Amino acid sequence: MKIISNIKDMQTRCLAARAAGQTIAFVPTMGFLHEGHLSLLREGRERGDLLALSIFVNPTQFGHGEDLDRYPRNFERDESLARECGVDLIFYPNAEAIYPADYATYVTVEGPLTTTLEGTCRPTHFRGVTTVVAKLFVIVQPHVALFGRKDFQQLAVIRRMTLDLNLPVEIVGMPIVRETDGLAMSSRNVYLAENERKQALALIDTLGLSVQMVRDGERNVSKVLESARQRLHVEPDLTIDYVKICHAQTLAEVETVDQESVMLLAVSVGKTRLIDNGSILC
Repeated sequence: MKIISNIKDMQTRCLAARAAGQTIAFVPTMGFLHEGHLSLLREGRERGDLLALSIFVNPTQFGHGEDLDRYPRNFERDESLARECGVDLIFYPNAEAIYPADYATYVTVEGPLTTTLEGTCRPTHFRGVTTVVAKLFVIVQPHVALFGRKDFQQLAVIRRMTLDLNLPVEIVGMPIVRETDGLAMSSRNVYLAENERKQALALIDTLGLSVQMVRDGERNVSKVLESARQRLHVEPDLTIDYVKICHAQTLAEVETVDQESVMLLAVSVGKTRLIDNGSILC
């Protein structure tokens, strides 16, 4: 396994691999790897002759007052886990390399994919995501890139950007990986105090209750959402950012639950912001 920080060196190595007929699988991350990331790496190992991992805490996707400075980092642990998963290349640049002093170019996906849900709460977030992912695609030159479905909206935005820009990259969405208690794995889970962790389980509990409601015959979205909010409001330290049921492809809000419906939730438990999602007509 090789660790590369220089953009030109990484690009040269990846272009050489493509010229040699190798298939490049790529997993972009912000590091502090957990089992969700590792599931992407294992799948990438199956799909690519060369498996590349990027570790970069991207400043442009953090808004004012968010946790950029305290976002958890542990490169030595990440390196060890990457090696266990058979990673060939780790791209580990610093912010000055990705965004030099005169940097002035950004990639923006317009429309409801980026202005609803997370886009409402974090208006500059997706511009940062699409910009860095586009840059990483240019640097790493992957044939396939793997992302987790926990960031459901992000996955939809990246698919749209890749399609619109005619980028020759297959985007693969991988299932959410959960802790044994059901909490979706996230690098930010480390922020949660013990009592907050228990309250955070309201997310998976709410998804389960909504699925059961629909199984019992309820299709009215307003009624399902009312029940979901009531469940979340039980937790004293939990604040709802949004709970919505949307079309899985367009993320447009729907009035009636069908096979294309997905529930998306974002809450803050204390100072920790968490998201989750799931299909509710199984």
